Amino acid sequence: MEKIVEPVVFLCIILLGYGFKRIGWCKTDDYRILQKIVFNLLLPAAVIVSFIDNTHDMSLLWVALFGFCCSVIPILVIYLVTGKTPLGSRAFYMLNGSGFNIGCFALPVVQALMGPGAAVALVMFDIGNSVMMSAGMNAVTTQLLRIDESRPLSDEEQSRPLGPKPPRKPMDRDERWLQRRATLHRIARNFYSSPAFMTYMLMLVVMVSGFVIPQWVGTILQPFSNANAFCSMFMVGMLMDIPRNALDAKRVGTVIAWRWLFAFIFAVAAWFLLPIAPELRKAVIFVCFAPVGVFSTLFTDRVLGNARLAGLCLASTGVLGLVAMTVANIVIPV
Repeated sequence: MEKIVEPVVFLCIILLGYGFKRIGWCKTDDYRILQKIVFNLLLPAAVIVSFIDNTHDMSLLWVALFGFCCSVIPILVIYLVTGKTPLGSRAFYMLNGSGFNIGCFALPVVQALMGPGAAVALVMFDIGNSVMMSAGMNAVTTQLLRIDESRPLSDEEQSRPLGPKPPRKPMDRDERWLQRRATLHRIARNFYSSPAFMTYMLMLVVMVSGFVIPQWVGTILQPFSNANAFCSMFMVGMLMDIPRNALDAKRVGTVIAWRWLFAFIFAVAAWFLLPIAPELRKAVIFVCFAPVGVFSTLFTDRVLGNARLAGLCLASTGVLGLVAMTVANIVIPV
């Protein structure tokens, strides 16, 4: 009974966030306020507290590498398999079919189900995952599909198989260097402007160097860390919506199918391949069923001008992921 109490509470918080939006107590875009609070304050605090409260060794670096592979493989497979799919749907599948919502979803859920000791495995997984979530996902999708990042695709452009081929114009060496430099700077800005990503990198340095963070830091950050679960689940509820037409329903259903296919594959791989303790492998299995990342809503809005549909994917995969994590917690005897 205790194993399902916390997931039920989280589900109630999600429904509460949706209910607040439906009755008008929260506006549709108010989730952006919570998003800034969670990403800039609560999530970094939760990550630091998890490092202070739990031991970690160098073998967990394999989890970071595994997290990166789990984030990059789906986007490449979807690109190769959906060659005849219209550009709009193809971009949507690539942006929402890969990457994991760990800090705002999996982290609080796993801490509730397995205790704070499992949090360090999720943080290490998210170090690899955040490379794609913070910027890599958008860069890979727009480059492979030849999409102009400066504006959302029009309806006509979304119906094409690929974006327009960039014109070949003669450029000297300096022009090519400036163009590459601008592209690299844009990608790098997405990384260093993310407090969550920079916190992960800082904790990675702490882990490798063996530096011990003072306990008083954890005491100060503990209230912010505790607030992460409620605010994250409430934000997921505010993103919930219903499909407006058959195309929306098809896109969401396809994303769910892709994510669950890879979730089962990665869960099996985590259990048999990762050289870490069984309870940490169990935590990584939970992560494999984590929902669409919040960054996907941002990138989908930039590319397709449809953050609402990405939010629907996040909420749908969040509810299903909550069910999957609860079942996994019951059937995996660790």
